[in-house]
Amino acid sequence: MLTLATWVLEPPRAYAGPVSSPRSVPLAAVCALVLAEALAFLGLGVAFVVDLTRGNADLPAATVFLALFALGVAVLLSGAARGLWRGRRWARSPVMTWQILLVVMSLGWLGVEASVWAVAVAVVAVLVAVGLLLPPVVAATTGHSDVEGDSASGGQGDGPGPAVDPSRSRA
Repeated sequence: MLTLATWVLEPPRAYAGPVSSPRSVPLAAVCALVLAEALAFLGLGVAFVVDLTRGNADLPAATVFLALFALGVAVLLSGAARGLWRGRRWARSPVMTWQILLVVMSLGWLGVEASVWAVAVAVVAVLVAVGLLLPPVVAATTGHSDVEGDSASGGQGDGPGPAVDPSRSRA
């Protein structure tokens, strides 16, 4: 009832275009690619578990480790994708580290034999790494509207601490 009364009593606002959101298209693409990587590792972990339960594993202890590792990476990547989507700064580090490891691994695969999978892994890893460094993604995950510095406060938002108004300081 209070909401209806507020809606009736307030004057209508003029339409100013779409509401801007910190979630940009590059951020959505990065999150989608990271979730695709998480799903791939979830599938890999499930495949290792199925292989183990069917008795097809030659080295059961190594298969258990690989299954746990793949499932752990899937959990880490999905949590990091969620963190990126929510604009958390910490989420960039594990995602970037994983992309660097994927590029190194795919280059090793390409050194042995050129395959579509090795190229696909390298391309996705480079796309995610570059996407993490795009200004809209950095802005969304740091809480700054301007990556170069907060232009509204005269560039005072560049430092590690809070911005200080020089007129209010006791110099």
